Amino acid sequence: MSNVSNVRALAAETLYNVVDKGASLNQELPFASQGLSPKDKALLQQICYGVLRYLPSLENYCQHLVEQPLKGKRRIFQFLLYVGIYQLQHMRVPPHAAISETVNALQQLRALGLKGLINAILRSFQRQQTELEEKAKQIPVCLYNHPNWFIKQVKEAYPDNWEDILEANQQQAPMWLRVNQSQFSTQEYSEMLTANDIEHTLNPDFIDGIKLSKPRDVFSLPEFDTGACSVQDAAAQLAARYLDPQNGDAILDACAAPGGKTCHILELADADVLALDSDATRLERVKQNLERIGLGADLQCGDASQPHTWWDEEQFDRILLDVPCSATGVIRRHPDIKWLRRASDINDLSTLQGDILDSIWPLLKPGGTLVYATCSVLPQENQQQVAKFLANNGDAEHIPLHSEDTKTTPGLQLLPGESDGFYYAKLVKKA
Repeated sequence: MSNVSNVRALAAETLYNVVDKGASLNQELPFASQGLSPKDKALLQQICYGVLRYLPSLENYCQHLVEQPLKGKRRIFQFLLYVGIYQLQHMRVPPHAAISETVNALQQLRALGLKGLINAILRSFQRQQTELEEKAKQIPVCLYNHPNWFIKQVKEAYPDNWEDILEANQQQAPMWLRVNQSQFSTQEYSEMLTANDIEHTLNPDFIDGIKLSKPRDVFSLPEFDTGACSVQDAAAQLAARYLDPQNGDAILDACAAPGGKTCHILELADADVLALDSDATRLERVKQNLERIGLGADLQCGDASQPHTWWDEEQFDRILLDVPCSATGVIRRHPDIKWLRRASDINDLSTLQGDILDSIWPLLKPGGTLVYATCSVLPQENQQQVAKFLANNGDAEHIPLHSEDTKTTPGLQLLPGESDGFYYAKLVKKA
């Protein structure tokens, strides 16, 4: 990416790389943010997240406003239009500043000849905004700002509250902390936050969690650098609690990166943990997280679906299996998921999840516990996956996590709202 300081130009480049080239926003944003002030970094993030949240609507407006869509090498200027329109529609930037800054981006994108066109289109949007918004609302993809295939699957799975799920995906996710119980109780850390004038709330459903009233820099949190707390969504904090680690347990955390759940297990028990991940770069993140909280695990680079390549034949007391999934429960944190995922991915992921579950089950001791987890809201990856496994494995006993968690509809499905969308099922191997 070119080293430009105009935030709108950077946003257009980043969005082009994500939507058209299939790059991940998580990788692109840090790259684009290099050398920016904290204020500009925040603005870049806000614009990129916003455009990805409202992409179908923005595309629809441009279809009405642009006679000839900008294609090929000019596609980046199509994204610059989305950046401009998003600011006019959703941000508190004064309209004249939003337009002039967006037009100025052309200097850094080396396309000064398009100044008149971009300026005219943005001004047309201003004049026709109400009318364009009304037209877009007639189209489901624009009304909900999700791809058709996803709207259809969510509607099918959640006939009573599908709109709430789509609505929640459009909101900014809250910032949750997980208190390191080996250093402080949740109550003690809450008192430390209060003493530092950091507004927050507690929720009895998430005993290790504290929700901040507004996001803030982690290094402004008391004793963050010595591991007093970690940033982790409330739903993800349930993984280690459902696993219920005990002192002396041999535990496998399969698909462990970036390591939040590995750290949580070790904060709750003095256990021998093997943290496995197939990505060596992401395993480095696990190591950094463990170093900050001052706890240790064995790290192993390996494929969970191929245990014969890394397993030493010693069975585990507990296994946390947080499998690769569609990540449709964390869209509000990663709005690019909506445009990077395809309907066909769900079948492929479902097959992979089944393979991993079948491959990992023999590694569990008789009497041992396995927690299956995803950050998906789609039944194919969740209830259906576990129900199929239970039907095929007579030595797997299903442990209900709540009253409606039955053998035919197993597990706990959390939907995005107070926490992210997550799924858990707890299985014990019959002795």
